[in-house]
Amino acid sequence: MENALRLLILSFYYPPDLSAGSFRVKALVEALSEALPAGSEIDVLTTMPNRYASLRREAAPEEDHGWLRVRRIELPAHNSGMVDQARAFVAYLRGVRAATAEKHWDVVFATSSRLMTGALGAHIARRVGAPLYLDVRDLFTDTMHDVLANNPMRVLLPAFRLLERRTLARAARVNLVSAGFLPHVKAAEPKHDYRVFMNGIDEEFMDLPVNRANSGVSAPALVVYAGNIGEGQGLHNILPEAAVAAAGVANFRVVGDGGRRVALSEELSKRGAKNVELLPPVPRDELIRHYEEADILFLHLNDYDAFRKVLPSKLFEYAATDKRMLVGVAGHAADFVRREIPDAEVFTPCDPAGMSVSLRRLIDTKTAPRRDDFRARFGRRDVMRRMAADVISLKD
Repeated sequence: MENALRLLILSFYYPPDLSAGSFRVKALVEALSEALPAGSEIDVLTTMPNRYASLRREAAPEEDHGWLRVRRIELPAHNSGMVDQARAFVAYLRGVRAATAEKHWDVVFATSSRLMTGALGAHIARRVGAPLYLDVRDLFTDTMHDVLANNPMRVLLPAFRLLERRTLARAARVNLVSAGFLPHVKAAEPKHDYRVFMNGIDEEFMDLPVNRANSGVSAPALVVYAGNIGEGQGLHNILPEAAVAAAGVANFRVVGDGGRRVALSEELSKRGAKNVELLPPVPRDELIRHYEEADILFLHLNDYDAFRKVLPSKLFEYAATDKRMLVGVAGHAADFVRREIPDAEVFTPCDPAGMSVSLRRLIDTKTAPRRDDFRARFGRRDVMRRMAADVISLKD
């Protein structure tokens, strides 16, 4: 059909894998299914579920729904270390190159948190002669500048920055999940009219029972953290000391996995923190149960300059529940929380004393939050509908 669109989507993560990128692409595909012209086709090239070594999800190597085809590339086993992640990406790169040989698409869409999937999208778009729609979910070079501060691998940063500039320059259109990214990307590539389609609230969290059953706080309060336990979250730098200070006042439940889980466990043992429970990652239906049991939801980012520009997707999920929120972020994310979620408590990252003060305020607050306006404004479905229309328009 004349207006039909052939779209290739590159995403390292895709359902049933658990990650912000996976949920984002799922929502985009659903929005595209409603908006694409008749006869259109989408090919998704992703990986077999691999987000957490401690949570294996079963998935078919290939799915064919007629208009939507999903191919999952097998990766070597890895445990979130840098070398492991590099090996995993090389396997993905090889699989994508093989799957795209001598084929054509009208548009290539690549969503990237670690730069390399975006760079791969630029390469494939050039090879198949299609425009690239680049979705930037993180500033890789900015983060690596902080993470590799005392690491010999820091010598690779100039090469990564060059790759970032070339990837941005190759893209026909660029979206950013955070407006905080704008100064960085405009300095690297000023020519684009950048879009900002943020993350949002997934349908699973739009009308939860917890939204109507959240009044008092138990004693001791149950504080739940759910998500990745990596260097970016920096839980090992704050939770052990803060937990000891909150003994008898609050119990903490950490649900997740990542490269710093062992460091967190060791710090908790070293400080004698007895009020922290570490649980493995769980599917979303089980995660909702943890949210229902929580008095307070906890989010934290490490004290790196790069994280002053991000807007964590977890903020939207947490805020949708109407639960009290304890948030250790700075910069753009802190401004967003104070502006859009004013009943949340924001404290300086890696500041256990500040976290303790904010925790006490939440426990002492008698009125439960109500965030109906927030849910109405930040539903993921509406955000992805606008983004889907922007992707489709690239063919023209």
